[in-house]
Amino acid sequence: MASTLLALLCLGLSVGLRTQVQAGTLPKPTIWAEPGSVVPSGTPVTIWCQGTLEAQVFHLDKEGTSVPWDRQKPSGPGDKAQLAIPQMTEQHAGSYRCYYSTPTGWSEPSDRLELVVTGSYSKPSLSALPSPVVTLGGSVTLQCDSHQGFNRFLLTKEGEDESSRTLDGQRAPNWQTQALFSVGPVTPRHRWMFRCYGFYRHTPQVWSAPSDPLELLVPGLSGKPSLLTSQGPVITSGQNLTLQCRSDVSYARFALSKEGGQDLPQRPARRPQEGLSQADFPLGPVSTVQGGRYRCYGGHGLSSEWSAPSETLELLVAGEEPAGRLRDRPSLSVRPGPTVAPGENVTLLCQSGERTDTFLLFKEGTAHRPLRLRSQDQDGRYQAEFSLSPVTSAHRGTYRCYGSLSTDPYLLSQPSEPLVLVVSGLTWYLSALIGVLVTFVLLLLVLLFLFLQHRGQDRCRKSRAADPGPEDRGPQSSSSPATGAQDQAIYAAVSDTHSEVGLQLDHRAATSEAPQDVTYAQVNHSTVRRGTTTPLAPPSGEPPAEPSEYATLAIR
Repeated sequence: MASTLLALLCLGLSVGLRTQVQAGTLPKPTIWAEPGSVVPSGTPVTIWCQGTLEAQVFHLDKEGTSVPWDRQKPSGPGDKAQLAIPQMTEQHAGSYRCYYSTPTGWSEPSDRLELVVTGSYSKPSLSALPSPVVTLGGSVTLQCDSHQGFNRFLLTKEGEDESSRTLDGQRAPNWQTQALFSVGPVTPRHRWMFRCYGFYRHTPQVWSAPSDPLELLVPGLSGKPSLLTSQGPVITSGQNLTLQCRSDVSYARFALSKEGGQDLPQRPARRPQEGLSQADFPLGPVSTVQGGRYRCYGGHGLSSEWSAPSETLELLVAGEEPAGRLRDRPSLSVRPGPTVAPGENVTLLCQSGERTDTFLLFKEGTAHRPLRLRSQDQDGRYQAEFSLSPVTSAHRGTYRCYGSLSTDPYLLSQPSEPLVLVVSGLTWYLSALIGVLVTFVLLLLVLLFLFLQHRGQDRCRKSRAADPGPEDRGPQSSSSPATGAQDQAIYAAVSDTHSEVGLQLDHRAATSEAPQDVTYAQVNHSTVRRGTTTPLAPPSGEPPAEPSEYATLAIR
């Protein structure tokens, strides 16, 4: 069987045979390859040829060969034959057709089968210009380039709507060859996944290895995720760094995009807890290439429509010293001093002895972006003044400053020595609040004093009006000239001269000549008590005295 299959590979039909083919007498067969017609070098492939049930012999013709043709009968009952290639090589690559014969004649030739071998050359690179992130309905240019000097490039689109395009290679300024493929407008209905290959015009079925896959990302309107880092915005060179993209939307995967970069790494989402999906993107030991601005996206299934982008995360790499650049560590000082009171004007001065385009001031322990200022040349020294006026308690902390060049804005110098800013005393807004409270309390006290004074004067006027003088009292009435025990004695004792309560007593004359009761009233605040006293026993022979009645008023 193996010898038969090998013979089929070398079959060729001579021109004399083809003149014997009675065109149109039999339907042409179908030819295909499994698992596909593009085969990586060294992997197996099978070529199939299928005709009618009357087929007795199948012939396989490889274009460009002049070997004698041979006959092959079907290996069993049926209408097709196969050719198995254990390991694909460049010699197997080419254009194939097959025929079959019946007792009545030959069939028409099949359509061409282009059997391609890949991996014969190193892979090209595929990038999207300006970015693999493309707005809905927009277009993008895909650039396939290589240093192998290919004069032909092929771009393939994977997925349900698989397709391919071929362009001639052009010489690039860097002595590479490249081809630019325009793609668009993009929609979220399909996944926009691409690869490219390079090859030479004289061997069109011998391709390079495929480029890395490139997927276009189409941002959508679904909830944007958050992009986080535990190290802060300034990363020391050589430090391991991991970015985390998370969302409360149940995304199936996440993608990380760097501004100006061509890579679009993806990670499947994991769910550490209910209602939360996230993915980690380890960047490894940090170097200058990791500096830049990042965003991440969340995606569902295999669709190319992704979420809205996260907020931008800026990464600055400090401490790496390329030759001739940023070798000087800047200095950081403060005016008027490191210990200040709230409300004062504070200036932090960052200086360097070598050329520096921008200075950055960073406060440790915060996730905020550093403050940036363009440097000023002062007598050969570059400097920038950062104003923190007026200073508050929120400004206290440890500060460092860095320098950077405009050519590498995300590469920073070594940090300055730390500067600790101390803000002592009450904050200005607390002092202002205390001042307002004190003023309010004093105003209340003044109003209370005026109110009490007015009330006291009013009480005095009412007391004088209710307490008549001696000349206003009527004469005491009596039923006889006698003024001793027969008269009714009336008096009042007032214990509070400031009382507003007055007491008016009616004078009643006695109707008998017997000793009259003595009635008096004692006013003491506003409570009235009434009682009766019994007089002492009189001397013998004298009539007993009558009991006395009195009333006590207590003013409270």
